[in-house]
Amino acid sequence: MPGTTIAGALHERIRKEIKRRVAEHQYEMGDRLPSASELAKEFGVSLITIARALCDLQSAGVVDTVPGRGTFVRESRRFVFDIEDFLFSNFKDQSRYTIERSVTAASVTQGKIAIPILREFDTPNETMRCVRSMIAVDGMPTIHDVLYVPLCFGDKIVDELEGKSVGEVLRGQGVQFDEVKLLVGACPASDEAKVTFGISDGFPTLRRAYQLMTDNPSLSFFGVSESPFDRLAFGVSNKTDRGISSR
Repeated sequence: MPGTTIAGALHERIRKEIKRRVAEHQYEMGDRLPSASELAKEFGVSLITIARALCDLQSAGVVDTVPGRGTFVRESRRFVFDIEDFLFSNFKDQSRYTIERSVTAASVTQGKIAIPILREFDTPNETMRCVRSMIAVDGMPTIHDVLYVPLCFGDKIVDELEGKSVGEVLRGQGVQFDEVKLLVGACPASDEAKVTFGISDGFPTLRRAYQLMTDNPSLSFFGVSESPFDRLAFGVSNKTDRGISSR
């Protein structure tokens, strides 16, 4: 479409035109967009104007920019999980899931709980083991999770997370849960989520903070999971056998 002319605020008009092409499947999911210089030539604008339009599209979740490769139409698949499954289920149970879910533990460190949202719970002022992991669905990074566990649990918890939920791993070590507290809401992506998912500043994520409580008042587990808002939604069932509560 050489020589395309668009009136009005240039970067906004270009953003709307590219978004229209995506919606009408002129650009399919996973397609690489024309280069910035090609778009600048097509629309008769500067590279700065194109860069601003593409930045807006990335913030809106329409495209992803991969350094050295270009700008691609973002896949728009959105998964819906039961909120209990993330905590308690075996992700490799093919009788429950028709999609493949995998867990990769990225790092284990030690330190006090430093995530502000977890202060809504009764968090201890002591050093805990911090396990960061990523859950992929059908090969797509979907959930970034940060879990704090008491130091009495060794580093082997990292190996045991492969293909399992947090609750399943801990139950395998003899832990029984009396209650689960949850806080679910939207928030701008954390620095770690931005790196994990390749998303920009201000991109919204679905954040869920949780506390897993046992019959031992001094033994609780705390965590925060994040997912890009366009990749994941949580459902809630009526079951109360695990003592789930909300705040």
